[in-house]
Amino acid sequence: MSRIGKAPISLPSGVTTELSGHQLTVKGPKGELSRRLHEAMEIVIEDGVITVRRPSESKEHRSLHGLTRSLVANMVIGVTEGYQKVLELYGVGFRVQQQGQRLTMQLGFSHPVIFDLAEGISAALETFVPTGENDYLSARITLSGIDKEQLGQTAATIRAAKKPEPYKGKGFRYQGEQIRRKAGKAAQAAMQQ
Repeated sequence: MSRIGKAPISLPSGVTTELSGHQLTVKGPKGELSRRLHEAMEIVIEDGVITVRRPSESKEHRSLHGLTRSLVANMVIGVTEGYQKVLELYGVGFRVQQQGQRLTMQLGFSHPVIFDLAEGISAALETFVPTGENDYLSARITLSGIDKEQLGQTAATIRAAKKPEPYKGKGFRYQGEQIRRKAGKAAQAAMQQ
């Protein structure tokens, strides 16, 4: 048995589920999520616990077992607690402005990069003024939402607008992400002498 797939999912108080065919709907204090699950997997809801069962031990069913259980668990966590991802923008002169659901970013290109947030995703923006100790941190964007997949895709799309480069580390990075740095030409020349 899949160690992930066989783990039961307990429903917190205030969370209701509805299963019609293979369409699972989960409602909670933060909102409502609905997803169509694979036909081969059997979803059992009883006594406030969701269990996912597989029909056979085939390789496909074993892989779908853990996936389906993770998707259902992410839905339950999303409607109760929600998810957050934090992006940090490093670089002198890089700026981000927010107008409602639209982010306008100055990332060193000849034009501003405009990104419209999807429905269900909200952003909180902090901007920083250079202080001397950490001059390169320009902005911090905290994205939040109830759909883990949609939130991760949104964060990845924003990060792709200006990926961190390896010499000075300028660009978007996830909070806590470590960038492997390279020595520049001047540093390499100094080491060879």
